[in-house]
Amino acid sequence: MEKTPIVSNYGSNYGTANTGYAPSATGGTAMISGSAANSQAPSAPPANMFDNVPGYEGTVAGGGGGFLPPPIPTLPMPVPEHGPVQDNWHIPSITEDTAREAFVSYASSKCCYSTGPARDGVITNMEAFNTYRYRLETFTESRSTEWKQEPYNGQAVDANIQPAPGPWNITAQASNLFQDSTQNIKVPYTSSVKNCHVCLGVGRMPCRECSGCGSKVCWVCNGSGFRLGNDRCSHCNGRGRDSCIKCSGQGSQACDTCQGRRQLLVFINLKVQWTNNKDDYLVEQMSGLKTDNLSNVTGREMFKDSQYQLYPVMGFPDPAIVQASERLIREHQSRYFQTSRILQQRHTIELIPITRVTYSWKDRSHIYYVYGNESKVNVDNYPATCCCSVM
Repeated sequence: MEKTPIVSNYGSNYGTANTGYAPSATGGTAMISGSAANSQAPSAPPANMFDNVPGYEGTVAGGGGGFLPPPIPTLPMPVPEHGPVQDNWHIPSITEDTAREAFVSYASSKCCYSTGPARDGVITNMEAFNTYRYRLETFTESRSTEWKQEPYNGQAVDANIQPAPGPWNITAQASNLFQDSTQNIKVPYTSSVKNCHVCLGVGRMPCRECSGCGSKVCWVCNGSGFRLGNDRCSHCNGRGRDSCIKCSGQGSQACDTCQGRRQLLVFINLKVQWTNNKDDYLVEQMSGLKTDNLSNVTGREMFKDSQYQLYPVMGFPDPAIVQASERLIREHQSRYFQTSRILQQRHTIELIPITRVTYSWKDRSHIYYVYGNESKVNVDNYPATCCCSVM
């Protein structure tokens, strides 16, 4: 014989006397004082609907309990290791053929550009303004809890069978390092069944469309029952009212909260978030190319190191990169250590190639830029454009 879950006493005093239901004119069951019943429906579960679970005292419904700081580790944290020192910081430069090929491809992609300057212009000077981009990534795990509810359809009920595990004692594993993801977990031994606090366990609520009456004023005759003179309204058969389509004339609909099941499964939800916190530092370059362009390109990876906890970069020829590495690593440790668990850190240095090309076209000097691994081109004033329109 199937056992019925034990429910709390909250909202159990429902029945014919308290539901506000009455026979409707259309033969269904309508709610009287429907508007009042709608306005009195609670917008949030009452506090006494939730059990007191040790270790989760600050958990609330809807707003969450805030992020939970990770426990103090019982074992000493691993000491960060020194990353390898890079000896060869060779800065490559592009060839004239590469610069011209990128320029021709750029001009060909523009419907209003003639390829003449790109193909026939004479390159008079190429100057490299390569710049470095330092990137620090700190992969963290944070946890928060909140009371949640769902319609009860026979799910397992395990509250008070044994103590619930602490929020940081529940196993959760990120699918991939350095990729954002989220996992929601029902905290074991916190699930219980309660009567729905919105419909008080009835399973139905007054229809908002007809205010619980089961019918609405006929839109054809405006409730008079007649159309012209003494002609009875054929739409409502002279009654002056139409059966409400929304609730099929019943005056009520299934409760949205419990979906007509009358009961709710109430439990604590643990939300685990893995976040890749990323900061970039770009060394200033004096080429004249706007740095915003560089955010859309990749560079040549010259250095990469990944550990639980990083030391700043050592031995890099540009002191600005060394200083940025020291500053960002210090800021990440201060920013994320108290509120989340740091799982892994990674930093990279990319060389972003930038070449300023000066060329001559029809006895005038012009400039364009080739930058990034993708050999993108930026031109402020292309010397051979025309006005065209698409018919």
